[in-house]
Amino acid sequence: MPFTPEMAERRFGYGLSPQIVPPSSVAQMLSGLQGADVMAQAYPIPGFRHIQDQIVYVRRFSRFARKNPETEAGQAAEQKAKRARRALFHDRQRWTVAALQRRIDTPHAFRERLIAFWADHFTARGKSGLLRAAAPAYLEEALRPHVSGKFADLLRACVTHPLMLHYLDQNTSAGPNSRAAQRPDRQRGLNENLAREVLELHTLGVGGPYTQNDVHELAKLLTGLAGTRDYSFKFRRNMAEPGAETVLGRSYDGPPGLAPIHAVLADLALHPATAGHIARKLAVHFVSDTPPPDLIEDLQETYLGSGGDLMTCYAALLHHPASWTMNAPNIRPPDEFVGAALRAMAVKPETLQALRPAQIRRLLLTPMRLMGQAWQQPAGPDGWPEDDGAWITPQGIAARLDWAVNAPAQLRPDLPDPRNFVHDALGPNPPADVVFAASAAETRGDAIGLVLCAPAFQRR
Repeated sequence: MPFTPEMAERRFGYGLSPQIVPPSSVAQMLSGLQGADVMAQAYPIPGFRHIQDQIVYVRRFSRFARKNPETEAGQAAEQKAKRARRALFHDRQRWTVAALQRRIDTPHAFRERLIAFWADHFTARGKSGLLRAAAPAYLEEALRPHVSGKFADLLRACVTHPLMLHYLDQNTSAGPNSRAAQRPDRQRGLNENLAREVLELHTLGVGGPYTQNDVHELAKLLTGLAGTRDYSFKFRRNMAEPGAETVLGRSYDGPPGLAPIHAVLADLALHPATAGHIARKLAVHFVSDTPPPDLIEDLQETYLGSGGDLMTCYAALLHHPASWTMNAPNIRPPDEFVGAALRAMAVKPETLQALRPAQIRRLLLTPMRLMGQAWQQPAGPDGWPEDDGAWITPQGIAARLDWAVNAPAQLRPDLPDPRNFVHDALGPNPPADVVFAASAAETRGDAIGLVLCAPAFQRR
């Protein structure tokens, strides 16, 4: 089966939309990955500086309130801190709306899908306090600008970002022979979390050609990567392990600093095992849980031959026959399903932006969690599973059905005519049984729900 615009949108984007013209070629899909990021401009999400400023603000007033608990000024400061905390988490809900609106309106849906793919690959989130609202800022700052560049640049930006350092407990990691570890008043030790995930998840892959000693040596090499109290990035030389470390047989020497860390990340990015790991992940995510071996081999060779150039890899993926011949084998994960449904209904920006925080939770966040995927909150650094079995559960399917039947009328009060919607959502040749069911439904809401629950919509 050759390229078709409908499959391009379904498999490599967020489905069809009545207001967006699908790409007419692979070349057009690739061109949409370059140039201005029009969706980020249309629906902005601030970078990590915004989170840092809020942390400083809240800490200042909280500190004053603790020192003056009985005074009127102290009580006023406590109220200011509470309002700032609440406002930040309301901001995060608005950023959820912005991210979903990008999926609804984008003419370059492959770009948004790739951002979601790499966000999962480089999972990082705040574990406590105001940092629990920081994931959108991390994605906007560390990941989105590099999604079409070199993998080495993407790797470095994500691995050294303050949120990643916080998430994997790197901020307190000190080399055994560092100055910080020698201080009797500070009990600091080496933490291997970041090193292990860099090797196991971000580069070489589970079962890759590394040993526990490589993890240990890389952990020592990464010491010094840390942050300030407001989570600004800082290299702390007093925590860095002196001397050379050997990772995968190569020695990284020189004075403690960012240079040897950047060097080891660059080498890991170009390792053949990394090429194989990235190739397989791309093939599984976009094509099939069991992709053909020649697709993986083609992607791996392209990755190595291009020096980890992601645009070249995307081109190889889109030009491979398997990308267009396999028949919708993968079920949409919950966040992708909701995004595709909103896109098919062409939900308007003013509708989503008018939602109050409680409505955002009720109509979007809680349903996705019940479907099995809490928005931007995977359980661990390995991200969300690709296997369909993760989403095909009694609770997950029941939550999808409930959302499909009940949410559309609240997100688009002027529901489209089902006779048109079945084509808007499923393309020019929808299954006959879905066409009949939609036309025979008692209400428009029931008809829309039937289309959204159809296997042809659930799978890509």
